[in-house]
Amino acid sequence: MSPVSETRISQFRKGVVELAILALLDSGELYGVEIVDTLGKDPALAISAGTVYPLLSRLKKGGLIDSVWRESPVGPPRKYYQLTKRGETELEMMAVEWTGVSESIHRLLEAHRS
Repeated sequence: MSPVSETRISQFRKGVVELAILALLDSGELYGVEIVDTLGKDPALAISAGTVYPLLSRLKKGGLIDSVWRESPVGPPRKYYQLTKRGETELEMMAVEWTGVSESIHRLLEAHRS
């Protein structure tokens, strides 16, 4: 992949990673490494822990997620994150907005290919 492509993909990813994290947490609580690993399973969404943790902090400050420390059966305690009611509402709005944007881009690309 060229450096230009990598930069472009990184910019696309930055625009949707908040939505991706909220969508993951909509299925239930996760701890930070689980979020990083789950996103990493899809190369288009793979981001570093150094990007995820500040974003989780920002989402928590914004009231969209909450966290709780829990003992781990295999090591130190883990901080688990979950959506708040406000986060659920924000996820719904973001999903509608994302669908509108992605459908518009898809239509433009299809028209360009015709």
